[in-house]
Amino acid sequence: MLSRLRFLTAGESHGPALVAILEGMVAGLTLHPEHVDVELARRQRAYGAGGRMRIERDRVRFLGGVMAGKTTGGPIAMLVENRDYAHWKDRDIPPMTVPRPGHADLTAAIKYGYRELRLALERASARETTMRVAVGAVCKRFLAEFGIRIGSYVVEIGGVRARIPESMPYEERFDRAEENDVRCPLPEAAEAMRQRVREVMEAKDTVGGVYEVVALGVPPGLGSHVHWDRRLTARIAAAMLSIHAMKGLEIGPAFENARRRGTEVHDEIFLEGDRLVRRTNRAGGLEGGITTGEPIVVRVAMKPISTTLTPLRSVDLATGEAAQTRYERSDINAVPRAAVVGEAMLAIVLADALLEKLGGDSMEEIRPRFDALRRARLSHLPMDNRTWRFAGD
Repeated sequence: MLSRLRFLTAGESHGPALVAILEGMVAGLTLHPEHVDVELARRQRAYGAGGRMRIERDRVRFLGGVMAGKTTGGPIAMLVENRDYAHWKDRDIPPMTVPRPGHADLTAAIKYGYRELRLALERASARETTMRVAVGAVCKRFLAEFGIRIGSYVVEIGGVRARIPESMPYEERFDRAEENDVRCPLPEAAEAMRQRVREVMEAKDTVGGVYEVVALGVPPGLGSHVHWDRRLTARIAAAMLSIHAMKGLEIGPAFENARRRGTEVHDEIFLEGDRLVRRTNRAGGLEGGITTGEPIVVRVAMKPISTTLTPLRSVDLATGEAAQTRYERSDINAVPRAAVVGEAMLAIVLADALLEKLGGDSMEEIRPRFDALRRARLSHLPMDNRTWRFAGD
């Protein structure tokens, strides 16, 4: 559902490398490997992360589209090597014939006719999100040029909720989340979440949770109400639910709003000087699929990781007999890492929407267009204020 940008990722979890190509990014954007590497490092950090994260040291290499620290306007090709490949390339790998519930093992075998389930595992692995984060880092760098910041924080792990005061600014939530390994802005809730993860580890199980991704400084008028696939609400939802293990999403406090009356939900409009302002943001920054200028607030629910130390019942496809799943190295808790992937996907959607609005092929072209965008100001919205007819004169 992207219109100006598109990207592809390729590679397997234990293959030699992961790659991505991002097409449509404008020329003249300052971009260095460290802009991407810092995001890759954030994706690897979480209390309850599996052993794989102790092996990999993800670093990006630009293969095209960036010269002398500037984007050229051509496709940006990026590569991240898999260090774990050295442990797998010459190994005889036993057959995998027992599909794991919750994974793509069985569904992918049905779709593609695989005679070896590891073919599904290797591509369906969340290791693929490494390159989504790389692509998102480029888009974050682009958005930052226009004062747009995207951050995230965890609000729930395994039923342990963080009751974040509405008065806490989003920037503070972002900064506090970076101070601990569950990415929760409240220290006492963070410790309770760690304790829950420890309990789940001892029980040889896994845990899911909820995180929020927020975009600040987004101008009003991105997206559209006139086509279903141009509504930014839908584009954000599709992007978030494309992430591995994400099963639910709401824009703003959507489910809480569903329990209230309309007069308690909608964000009233006030005039302050020449500015049209909202004193609440229950819509989560979007009305009619179009940005309002308020923070875009996205809440995402992640199911518990499907790979569990405790075996689950399944069927051996080679024999047709009942069987139990075999453990594959995985996370116990990946919610903090998933939040960083969520940031990347929101950045991609917003960068695409901004480019769609502005047009142009270089930073030099689009800067003045951004400055000239129509804002929520009375002087920007002249009204004819006269009667009219559908049929014309």
